[in-house]
Amino acid sequence: MDMSSDGKIWAISLDVHTDNREESVEVYERRGDTYYPLGQVLKADYETVTNHEFGMGTNGVTLSGDGKVLIVGALAYENMYTTDGTRVFGFVLMVRTKKGLDLLEKVAKPRRFWRIYGEISLWVCTFAMFLVALVVVLAFVGALLSPPDVDPPSASELVAIPGINPVIPLWWGLIGFIVALVIHEFGHGLLARGHGMRIRSFGLLQLGPLPLGAFAEPEGEELFKAPRRERQRMFAAGPATNLFASFVLLILLGGIAGHFATGDQSIHVKGIVKGEGADNAGMLPWDTIETINGTEIVGLEGFRDAMDEIKAGDWVLIGVLHDDGTRETVNATLSDKYTYYQDLGYSEEQLETLSVSPGDPFLGVEGLSSNTVGIDRIAGPLSPNYDYSTLQRTIIAPFHVVTIMIIPFEFQGVAMHPNEEAMLEADDTWLGNLVGKEGLLLLVNLMFWLMWVNVLLGFTNLIPMVPFDGGHMFKDMVHAGLSRIRALGRKLKLWNFHPLWVDQISRKASNLSSLGLLFILLFILFIPYF
Repeated sequence: MDMSSDGKIWAISLDVHTDNREESVEVYERRGDTYYPLGQVLKADYETVTNHEFGMGTNGVTLSGDGKVLIVGALAYENMYTTDGTRVFGFVLMVRTKKGLDLLEKVAKPRRFWRIYGEISLWVCTFAMFLVALVVVLAFVGALLSPPDVDPPSASELVAIPGINPVIPLWWGLIGFIVALVIHEFGHGLLARGHGMRIRSFGLLQLGPLPLGAFAEPEGEELFKAPRRERQRMFAAGPATNLFASFVLLILLGGIAGHFATGDQSIHVKGIVKGEGADNAGMLPWDTIETINGTEIVGLEGFRDAMDEIKAGDWVLIGVLHDDGTRETVNATLSDKYTYYQDLGYSEEQLETLSVSPGDPFLGVEGLSSNTVGIDRIAGPLSPNYDYSTLQRTIIAPFHVVTIMIIPFEFQGVAMHPNEEAMLEADDTWLGNLVGKEGLLLLVNLMFWLMWVNVLLGFTNLIPMVPFDGGHMFKDMVHAGLSRIRALGRKLKLWNFHPLWVDQISRKASNLSSLGLLFILLFILFIPYF
């Protein structure tokens, strides 16, 4: 018996008889000069025993070629029967608890329902997994053919840690990650119980107060021996629950969006084109256009109607409301939109497609938007300000859930620009009257960041590489495919692969996939540095 110092990682190697599957070895923990028994390891298989736990995460237990059981990666623990535990891996804190298991047991009772849920989850995640892999490969090919001409990301931008990554705010990020991690692991736990597998505990990995990951500990032997389809469902349930939760949150956001009103029906500009009429007249970004030549501007249609009455070269009087609350009437001379776009490199065919003709007036503003654009962008097709049919909303919603991922990058870590928030008001409904504008904005930020983190966690876990759920799913998919090929060969009497060959090839395919994708991801991340 060989053990390291107190409370640290230990290893033990004992001789066993390879022909006796019921043989067991006693496992001890050293504390001080005393050895405490932790339990026994049963040699359940002459080849491999995996995922055997002693109340502290997953310990790798394998049978070596010389007939010895080797146990590695275990941590000292007070005793194997303790309900809750906290341990430190360097700077990483692992918190384990049995709290929530009773709730899990109650929720998981309709076993048939959760098996159906698992099957749906598997189909959804299989499609999403291959979509994620395709996106990663296309990004890799794009980086090879056309290396990005951008500044390399900073070290803080490479880690998805709230408060460290500049696009993930500390408190909203913490709330989002904790909730997303909990429902992710609860999804795993529900499917495990739905198929009769026991859950030992739930756990959370933390870097100080920051959540890094979570886990649901099934009985390792039960997971290892479970039918392949059941195991796939369990792996898929975690990311699927995150994705399904994001759709529920989007529906809630759509409902909240309906309780916002705008102070007026004017439009604002996000950008001013340097050297054009608006710039020369003194207009500024986020100015609200209230009137043109004395005519009140109501929405984008009102702006287009007013511009249809003007031609290039004319001058106009524009009533603007600056973001500091002051009003001003400015005199702007309009340039030719056709000439402006030609100078940008647009062809005549492109301009014809855009319905831009010579003599069309150009004020020199960009990003014309209604004053509800902030909440409309977040709620997407479920915003009441968009005139979509139910079918259109249903089709667009899945794509919108993915596109919301870019919002924090566009607005430097916020869901809405402060100027967009300032343009909103609470409407005269029960919720608007109850919580007011600040309460509505609080709910919007909560729902947005919960949705954003759930989408991030769901798709990240579907990357087909170990240790992500997608990696385990991919391995079982390869095994299933090879097993079908083997069965077909036996039926046709053309070939008969050995079962161990199927295991070996599926394991190697999983390893190669994981290494290949790891290389691709690292290449995409670090090529800007070169």
